[in-house]
Amino acid sequence: MNEAAPPDTSSSGSSAGSSADNATRSVGIIGARGHVGAELLALLAAHPDLRPGFVSSRALAGQRVAALVPGLDTALRFEALTPEAAAAREVDAWVLALPNGLSEEYAGAIAARHRDPLLLDLSADHRFTDDWCYGLPELARARVRRSRRIANPGCYATGMQLAIAPALELLDGPPVVFGVSGYSGAGTTPSPRNDPARLEGNLMPYSLTGHTHEAEVSRQLGRRVDFTPHVASFFRGISLTITLPLARAVTTAALLERYRERYASEPLVDVQAEIPEVKMIAGADGVCIGGFAVDATRRRAVLVATLDNLRKGAAVQALQNLNLCLGLPERAGLAPR
Repeated sequence: MNEAAPPDTSSSGSSAGSSADNATRSVGIIGARGHVGAELLALLAAHPDLRPGFVSSRALAGQRVAALVPGLDTALRFEALTPEAAAAREVDAWVLALPNGLSEEYAGAIAARHRDPLLLDLSADHRFTDDWCYGLPELARARVRRSRRIANPGCYATGMQLAIAPALELLDGPPVVFGVSGYSGAGTTPSPRNDPARLEGNLMPYSLTGHTHEAEVSRQLGRRVDFTPHVASFFRGISLTITLPLARAVTTAALLERYRERYASEPLVDVQAEIPEVKMIAGADGVCIGGFAVDATRRRAVLVATLDNLRKGAAVQALQNLNLCLGLPERAGLAPR
């Protein structure tokens, strides 16, 4: 079961690498060609205490990083780095922004060269590994702060966990989740799920059983969750319609208040009575949970969660985790709320 803790807004804590406590820390990003890597670089452009130390991408090797990310003040160019070459760089943290199945070789090379390096994996490769901390700050902040190997949660999985966690004690069976994502969630490698022409006027179901985020959420919440994903023609954003089977009667007002109390101290989780929509969350840093409805006769509740899959579903969460591990204010580099 995930642990909860109050948000950390202080800048106290131990630093990593060789940086002094008040010095700018450097982050190496490996695999920055994709949407999430670019999004994280854009966040670093606004961060007061973090900067990119190197940026690796075979596809973009030789190109200026600043040309891809407006506002990023750096002379860095993308490099094609082997695991050993990436491990030879001296930075305070390494971010593995690689496709699934490719991060372990880099993680192993870095760990072999550096004593207790700070590693953040954006892929699914270490989300099921006990010696990596699953980094969803709103549910495991204290554990993230004291960890050096962080598995960044999946985008769908982030929304599902935050939307289900406050109701765990009320459940009488597995939550059922109908999820729809923008096509940026399918990455940059061409496929039917990120083909705008194929998606125009269309809704595409996929992975009807056994999606990795279904297993991920079930593992983290300690309860079975049934999930069916779809991709739509918009670029970014996720909408999750979640049905909760209830063990006992609860009113809509009481359920709404339960969520408001649970997330009262979480600036990146908005709870509202109205149904949230994807177009309102695109580009936003957090999650919105709303549309609470209770069917007393069938003893079930339904709610909706939305988030930007590239922001809180990936890059924003990565920045929260980096900040926590480096002893910086958790929301440093994000827009004030």
